[in-house]
Amino acid sequence: MTDTAELPPDPHEPGLPESLPSAWLSEGELAVVRQQVPILYVDAVPVVVDDSGDVVAVGLLLRVSPNGTMTRALVTGRVNYHERIRDALVRHIEKDLGPMALPQIPASPQPFTVAEYFPTPGITAYHDPRQHAVSLAYVVPVAGDCQPRQDAIELAWLTPEQACEDAVQLEMEGGQGVVLRQAMAYVGRLP
Repeated sequence: MTDTAELPPDPHEPGLPESLPSAWLSEGELAVVRQQVPILYVDAVPVVVDDSGDVVAVGLLLRVSPNGTMTRALVTGRVNYHERIRDALVRHIEKDLGPMALPQIPASPQPFTVAEYFPTPGITAYHDPRQHAVSLAYVVPVAGDCQPRQDAIELAWLTPEQACEDAVQLEMEGGQGVVLRQAMAYVGRLP
């Protein structure tokens, strides 16, 4: 666990540049930014690995979408201004899977893919009606006790083969099923 997965630094803290703005945007400010600038995100595919490092289970969140349908989802979220990628990964995993998830972020995190979400469907396999977002996607082993939090109803642990089945893929929105399949190919577990 890193000790920097906390609130962003106070812009008035001694030793920081005077021009460092706050990392938090109001809902109105965020809406304006989303209409003008691509937003940086991280997608995390939580996995359990065996003693040899092979992926044996994939964690998918069950959520209710804004239109009222049940969907499966990856751990995902924005990267804040002045936040390291590894800290954003830890923050979002702890937010969705609980503080005891114990994510194992590698010393040098490298995404397995970059997903570019557009508000217009069909430009790429990824769609987010709210914004143009660029997401760095990671496979993240978790070693602790994971419990769904925030707006998640359940956390289901599936084998990589089950997670890649068409029925599960149909439950995922916005192209996250594509990210999941890419993750399983990356770790050598695509059926």
